[in-house]
Amino acid sequence: MQIWTGLGNPGPKYALHRHNVGFMALDVIAEMHDFGPEQKKFQGWVKEGRIGREKILLLKPATFMNESGRSVGEAMRFYKLELDALTVFHDELDLAPFRVKVKQGGGHAGHNGLRSIDKHLGADFRRIRIGIGHPGHKDRVNSHVLGNFAKAEQDDLVEMLGAIGAEAQWLAEGNDPRFMSDIALRQQG
Repeated sequence: MQIWTGLGNPGPKYALHRHNVGFMALDVIAEMHDFGPEQKKFQGWVKEGRIGREKILLLKPATFMNESGRSVGEAMRFYKLELDALTVFHDELDLAPFRVKVKQGGGHAGHNGLRSIDKHLGADFRRIRIGIGHPGHKDRVNSHVLGNFAKAEQDDLVEMLGAIGAEAQWLAEGNDPRFMSDIALRQQG
């Protein structure tokens, strides 16, 4: 079993924030791969399903971003899983908008959701870094991250999320290079 966690903040007022792109990715994966109904568990919302032969639990923590590790830690302990079973989808300032990169382990680069998971579980988990771009100056980071995607970005957002959902089978199988290259190919076409 694998746990795929999307990072975000709960509630409708945060739904379209750049910081919630991890939640958005999980919603698209669940829809495209016909996951079961949402249940309240592990201080969050979960959906269970399969991608190929792999059983996947999709988890959206309801703890707010800064406490994501509480929810993720609870689920990981319940299923007695090691960090190699965890994949975290999150927004990434240091990537161009709508670029998708996979990284194993590493630092949190100031991302409070990653910091919380690191604190509760350690840092050696797979990360799906979803580019939101940098606003240019550190004083504008908060409003950028906690702002909605612009209307002009909607088509690119939908295309990227669709590509993540369509290529999720490669993540499930552990073929991260194929996942990244197939997403890049879809975004070119």
